[in-house]
Amino acid sequence: MLSSRNRHRLFRAGFSAVSLAGADRWLAPATRGRGLILTFHHVRPAAPAAYAPNSLLAITPDFLDRTLTLLRARGFELIGLDAVPERLSGRATQAPFAVLTFDDGYRDNLQFAAPILARHGAPWTLFVASDFAEGRGRLWWIELERAIAALDRVALSPEQTGGLALDLLAGDAAQKSAAFDAVYRALRSAPEERLLATIAALCERAGFAPGKVAEELCLSWDELRALAANPAVTIGAHTVSHPMLAKHDETFARREVAESRARIAASLGRDIRHLSFPVGDPTSAGPREFAIARELGFATAVTTRPGHLFADHAGHLHALPRVSINGLHQTDAALASLISGVPFLVWNRGRRINVG
Repeated sequence: MLSSRNRHRLFRAGFSAVSLAGADRWLAPATRGRGLILTFHHVRPAAPAAYAPNSLLAITPDFLDRTLTLLRARGFELIGLDAVPERLSGRATQAPFAVLTFDDGYRDNLQFAAPILARHGAPWTLFVASDFAEGRGRLWWIELERAIAALDRVALSPEQTGGLALDLLAGDAAQKSAAFDAVYRALRSAPEERLLATIAALCERAGFAPGKVAEELCLSWDELRALAANPAVTIGAHTVSHPMLAKHDETFARREVAESRARIAASLGRDIRHLSFPVGDPTSAGPREFAIARELGFATAVTTRPGHLFADHAGHLHALPRVSINGLHQTDAALASLISGVPFLVWNRGRRINVG
């Protein structure tokens, strides 16, 4: 299995190759489809650190500005998520569209992203996990990063990993990064209860209590109410506790989706029409989850399966792909490549629709 570092080296090489060949321009009319939905998480000034395993989830305000500028330059129309069903089923002669979505409800979206989006006149969607808005819930990927930052050694038993014991040095940035990757890989495919319990134990060992990150990093209900008054902002549901839904039984998954929408609607006084599946890959959201979203009456539901949108997605509005803007690839070549749709010819093996 490729390490995360080598995987991203391959991505960088691929983006450069597409750019050097000019394929992001001459193939785009065939590969960009009707448009795309972009995924963002954090937007904040860069804070360089040798150990920053979640940096792929953060871009700078400057790169957000460059993203919006390039979208306009390449002929994309910035639209809200509400308009997507009609654009997919309408005439193909319209300009390609781009939708901007932000997952989890981070406070830096309001502080750093919102002014840039307003300056560009860009509508955008913020997907909120209701537990995070209430200052609780487990942003476990950040907890894991912080626990390893505070530890000099990471030791886990076979019972905690569901396999082999881990005993990893974490004395410097390189060791901490390797330890994060090893623990993440060991836990990511595990039952979510084990993942949460193991990371909670690491937090306690590191000297802090789990479950405190949401209050620090995520928008409160009061902040969300003020943001929701902006007609350019659509608020969507991101479940209650941000679970990987496909790892749980149907009753749990349905409750997470339905209660999230009900809590957000009651707290903000707005109709919640769109859903983002947490994590959103095939191990976290599949046909069962797509059906739940459809049966509960959401207009759309978005995944993190990579790809652009084509006319056939009009029949799969609850399994829409997105294009992630990755903090490790904040270059014009990467951005141009991604919004062209060219990399997804390879990634999706020529398929335009991936909903299995």
